[in-house]
Amino acid sequence: MADEKQKNSTSQKKQENELRPALIVSKDTIALYSTMMIHLLVGLADESKPSALVCPAGIDVESLILPDVMIIRHPVYNIPVLCYQNRKILLERLERFRPTVLHCLCSQQAALTKWLSRHLDIPYVLTVNSLLKRWRRFSVSSRHCAKITVPAKSIADNINKFHPGISARIQQVNMGSFVEDAVACFDKTSEIASIVTIGPLDNIIEFESLFDAVRHLAIDGYEFVLFLMGDGKAETQLRQLIISLGLSKNVIIVPNILPRRLIISACDIFVQHRPTEEFNPLVLEAMSVGAVVASCKGGVDDLAIDNKTALVFDPEDELSIYSALQRLMDARDFARKLAADAQEYIRQNHSVSKMVNEILSIYHNAKLWYGS
Repeated sequence: MADEKQKNSTSQKKQENELRPALIVSKDTIALYSTMMIHLLVGLADESKPSALVCPAGIDVESLILPDVMIIRHPVYNIPVLCYQNRKILLERLERFRPTVLHCLCSQQAALTKWLSRHLDIPYVLTVNSLLKRWRRFSVSSRHCAKITVPAKSIADNINKFHPGISARIQQVNMGSFVEDAVACFDKTSEIASIVTIGPLDNIIEFESLFDAVRHLAIDGYEFVLFLMGDGKAETQLRQLIISLGLSKNVIIVPNILPRRLIISACDIFVQHRPTEEFNPLVLEAMSVGAVVASCKGGVDDLAIDNKTALVFDPEDELSIYSALQRLMDARDFARKLAADAQEYIRQNHSVSKMVNEILSIYHNAKLWYGS
């Protein structure tokens, strides 16, 4: 009888400590935050935690993630009238996996995750990577949402502003990155500076100040190449603008090339030319590889600390952009030191191991919170 009680007690403790997270992502999450997703899944595997990934159909994730991660496609039928059937199929597949916690990595899937957690009777964690608009619906279950994680203080402040009632559930978890030992910035003997900016080419207005600034740099005799990486509906107009400004030798549009980290590491300067409502993981990657960052003010700009991790400029002021780029090209020792300081900042505040450990702790606490 004593042996049976001990066996039952051991089984109960094992069940309490068991962790089987299911991550829920959107197409945008995979496009923007695949590196973070991979780091988390690898961390879970290292801790021997079974995991599942709920992702859209038609997107290649098999080449990105570990083979032992269970991939669940949703929706199976991309027809709006079959929404209920798709959710039922997803629920059945998750039930077979037996998750202990759900982690929604994007606010777009918050409603779906809320529904799943209620039907599976398990807690969920919601990650919000972007600033909220006043008009945007933000639904959180008081019974099932254990924690809301954010990658930046500006996002936490933004949520508190519009939804002060859920402030106690918000926790900042910095995205992690592996920092290179060497500084990529101006590590070559070539006098030609290489600059890269990455983003959608959808709005020509967003590039006008940057182009005016680099045009003046070219007129002043600076030797550089600006790689504009991306695609979008304004690509043809941008090519025409480059020609009209006489920048064909200095500005080159290139398609999205993966991995972007490798491309950034081959350049000296990374430019964040416009404010973004999302946390930009490319700024994190640029600092990690040792490219010096010139970043605009506004949006989610927490990583860009002026003269500590980056040079900060006004995105609407071409003179401000010009001055930042001119200073980095003129004072290359300063640029390399700024890049090295940014690397140290990332080591101290954005380590992958710390990110994984914090998320694992959130998962465990979510189970305890839900069971209390």
